[in-house]
Amino acid sequence: MRKAYHLYHDEHLLPLIASDDEQAFHVLYDRYWKKLLVQALIKLGSPEVAEEIVQTVFINLWRRRHTLQLRFTLATYLASMLKYEIIGYLAREKKEHALKQKLIADRHAEDYSAVEWLDYEQLRVDIERTIATLPEKCRLVFRLSREEGLSGKQIASSLDISPKTVEAHISKALKVLGASLRQLTSIF
Repeated sequence: MRKAYHLYHDEHLLPLIASDDEQAFHVLYDRYWKKLLVQALIKLGSPEVAEEIVQTVFINLWRRRHTLQLRFTLATYLASMLKYEIIGYLAREKKEHALKQKLIADRHAEDYSAVEWLDYEQLRVDIERTIATLPEKCRLVFRLSREEGLSGKQIASSLDISPKTVEAHISKALKVLGASLRQLTSIF
């Protein structure tokens, strides 16, 4: 025989739920489902999320049925459960959003650093190509100065040329490189 649980008050249904009476639980579920759903929908704006949150509230109520002790009404308890589920959901969403933004920012930074590296490599190749077009003696003086770090006097001494000639070669190399760089930067 089916009992008329829908006529029972909440405080009479709770002991039945504590003794694993699913029919009593379904009566409470039907009694509060829509009220909680409306509240969740107002706070969240998404019917799917609101339904999921309310479902979680009732799942937790069933899980706690053996240890449940209310200080106030069941309606108050369910409203509190709903409130904390919504707060937890919004906190998770905020954290997930922040994580997504960080991942996007990191990906852009990685993309940018890759582009920078490629730009640097291209620039290095272009500079090397320009240096290769210099006359042999001019190229040698420039490399000794810039790559080996030798002073004008050291280069003059090792190549047996005057320091003025060293300065002229370096000046010419820098002029050619400068023109080449200006041309490259005008492209970008």
